[in-house]
Amino acid sequence: MSRNRDKSSEEKPKPKPKRSAYDKALGLLARREHSRRELKRKLNQGGYAGNEATDALDRLGEQHYQDDDRFAEMLVRSRAAQGYGPLRLRAELKSHGLSDARIRQLLDEADVDWAESAAAQLRRRYGTVAVADPAERARRAQFLLRRGFPAATVRGLTHAEVDELGDESD
Repeated sequence: MSRNRDKSSEEKPKPKPKRSAYDKALGLLARREHSRRELKRKLNQGGYAGNEATDALDRLGEQHYQDDDRFAEMLVRSRAAQGYGPLRLRAELKSHGLSDARIRQLLDEADVDWAESAAAQLRRRYGTVAVADPAERARRAQFLLRRGFPAATVRGLTHAEVDELGDESD
């Protein structure tokens, strides 16, 4: 037995009204800190007009819901605790639109012993067994370089030949 349904009697769900840029950004900030640049990008991707997004971000800043300094401090603490080095942090902070001077200040103020952090990452990943094999030393050095530690620190820990191109002294 088949039933014939009248399609006109089926109710289609009404689309939700689009949230304002302010509400959308506030919702994002409720989950975690965001930089102004990151929020702007997400609002633009969400189809919000440039003026509406800018006004919303200005309002959030005035209300102290969004603060690039607070975001940057949180990011440095979080990434350092995850075992990332200063070069990786510098690149990530730069991608969020922070100035070089502010980045330098944040890294200087961070209470992190970068050499000890690198050594801890090496122990966590490879244990405490020393190696004489140059290929294995190079593999360990590359691991630390990818995590953002300076070449001098990596060389001191792994005794591997490390290229200093692109390395900035900290």
